[in-house]
Amino acid sequence: MSQNPVLRRCVSCKKVIDRNQLFKVTRDHQDGVVLTGGMGRSAYICTNETCLKDAWRRKRLQKALKCQVQYNVIEVLQDQLNQSNDSGSKAR
Repeated sequence: MSQNPVLRRCVSCKKVIDRNQLFKVTRDHQDGVVLTGGMGRSAYICTNETCLKDAWRRKRLQKALKCQVQYNVIEVLQDQLNQSNDSGSKAR
């Protein structure tokens, strides 16, 4: 019996996608906003540039996490997006 995928909603475009295909941003109760791991309130963003820019421009991450998100978090997500795009183009 195959296991059903765990679905999450992108805070920017509102599409429901498998959580392995999304970036996870978490407001941890001790460390603040973290990108990998952590326990607390989480938000998911699609791995495309338009969702990332739209989430920042419309403050969707801040609203979903109910806290201020620094711009350096967006920069790190942008770097991860660029790395995933580079690795995807090298594989072809």
